[in-house]
Order: sequence, then C-alpha cells, then structure tokens
Amino acid sequence: MPYATTRDDTRIFFYDWGGGPPVVFIHGWPLNADAWQDQLKLVKDNGFRAIAHDRRGHGRSSHPAGGYDFDTFADDLGDLIESLDLRDVTLVGHSMGGGELARYIGRHGTSRLRRAVLLSAIPPLMLRTDGNPEGTPQEVFDGLKNGILAERSQFWKDTAEVFFGANRPGGKVTQGNKDAFWLMAMAENIEAGVACVDAFSATDFTEDLRRFDIPTLIVHGDDDQVVPIAAAGEKASRIIPDNVYRVYQGGSHGIAMVPGQKEQFNADLLEFLRA
Repeated sequence: MPYATTRDDTRIFFYDWGGGPPVVFIHGWPLNADAWQDQLKLVKDNGFRAIAHDRRGHGRSSHPAGGYDFDTFADDLGDLIESLDLRDVTLVGHSMGGGELARYIGRHGTSRLRRAVLLSAIPPLMLRTDGNPEGTPQEVFDGLKNGILAERSQFWKDTAEVFFGANRPGGKVTQGNKDAFWLMAMAENIEAGVACVDAFSATDFTEDLRRFDIPTLIVHGDDDQVVPIAAAGEKASRIIPDNVYRVYQGGSHGIAMVPGQKEQFNADLLEFLRA
C-alpha cells in the first residue's frame, strides 16, 4: 500500500491511479479516501491522475495522539504533494477537506496548483459568532463531541441520516451509503474524532480564501444539514475572486455519494476540469 511520510514521520496512505493532470481529493470528517471512490475512477477514466489520501487519524494513515489542527493537516497535504512532485494540481475538498484545501493555499500558496473545488465545504467559518450570525451554535458542536464520547458507533449511525439527508421525504440515499459512512467513521480514532470537531468548528479560513488566485468551483446543497449554505458556500463565493458557484436544489451534505446528486456533481466536476 502506498504511503507518504510527513515531516514528523506520520504515514499518510493514498490512492494514486492513472496518468495526466493530477486531481487530489481531500475527504471530509469522519471519512477517508474511500469516500471518493466514484470520483477517483471517473477522473482516471477521463485522462486525469486521481489521488486521494486518508487524513492523519483516519483510515489507513497513522493515528498519532495529536496534531489534529488545520495547519498540520495542510502541511501533511503539502508533504504529500511534494513527495509525489505534483504540479498543475486540481485540489477537490469536501466539507472539512475544504478547510484543509483553504489552509493549504493560505500556508503554501498556489504555485503547484491549477484549480480548486470546494464541495459542501466549511470555509469561511462554521461557528456562530457576533460577526458570523449565520454560523452554527457552539452547543451543536458540543453535542457532536458528547455523542462520540458516549457511544460513537451508534452516534455515527445516527449522524449518517443527517449527513445524507435520509431524514428528508423523497431522499435517494441508500442503506449502502449509510453503511459505508459508518464503516469509514469507525476507522477514525476517537481522539481525532473529538479534536477535529474543535478544529473545523472554530477555525476561520477567511484570510485563506482571500489568497485564492486560481479558478475555483464551489458546489453546495441548499438542504445541507451539516454545513449550512448561508455560512459557507454563499460567503465563500463572495470572498474568492475567480469562482463558479453552483447551488444544488435539495442537495445534502453527502452530495458526492448520494444517487442523483452524485451524477450531477460528477458532470460538473468533469466540465470544470476540462475547462
């Protein structure tokens, strides 16, 4: 299995399929690179090099006791990109992965990048504050941490319902989607699970977004119950200079995996990559 070793000797697992311009997929919380299986095959079959990694503390990567902050995640991503000597990269970040993408640009710039895609992504800021009234209250994040600590296996089963919009009438989410979510979530260690809530809730990516100087596709569902669109996609689209903003009517948080929404995103992604 392929691994990259970071500057602090953390081993990062990654998939690397095909050839052509590289597309690096960054997963959300609490998932891993397997969340991108459909998109990895899609871009590989269409002439691109498809890469996706497991974040530290998730899946097959190392599970250290600490380092679960966005500066560290961004530097891990940078170590992976440099170890593979990738250039003209398109970064695709889902949810928390969108924060990792943004912080990478904030810390490392865009010299190795060509494009960026933010899917249901957390930037600029999730937490409700006086300056961010559209954000999510702190009590919600406290509830997430308490759920993990109380009984994380059942917590992940319950969370999958909201993640995919399975609690909405007419939703097309399958039992397989929910089972896959649970399996990936259980491969994240409990320390990372809790620490990542603090990281993705309170990290402000506004200044990182202002450093974007590459074409960016922003996709967000207007029924995202995890990262509400008003505090995320809408605001990001007003900060990033060169962006295409697409709102999916009825779209859940798990757009890239849900039948119907997945096909729409795949088509938009390929169109953007070929532009």
